[in-house]
Amino acid sequence: MIQSIQDCLSLIQDEARQLVQKGVVSRQQPIYSLCKFIPAREWAMIEVELERSDYLLRDRIGDLLGREDWEND
Repeated sequence: MIQSIQDCLSLIQDEARQLVQKGVVSRQQPIYSLCKFIPAREWAMIEVELERSDYLLRDRIGDLLGREDWEND
C-alpha cells in the first residue's frame, strides 16, 4: 500500500513509465487507463494527488510523464 499521498504522484509516474516502456499502454492514452493496473484501494489516493497536481484523468499519459531523455537515439 502507498505510504503517503505525497508519494502517489511519483509512484504513478514510475508505474506509467514502466507500462509505456513495456508497451502495455501508450503515451497517447488517457491517464484513467492506468487504473486497470493499480489496486482499487490505492487508485482513490492517486486520483486525489493527480487532481492536486492539476492533472485530469482525461489528460494523456505522456503529459504525466513529461519530457524523457533518450540516451541511444
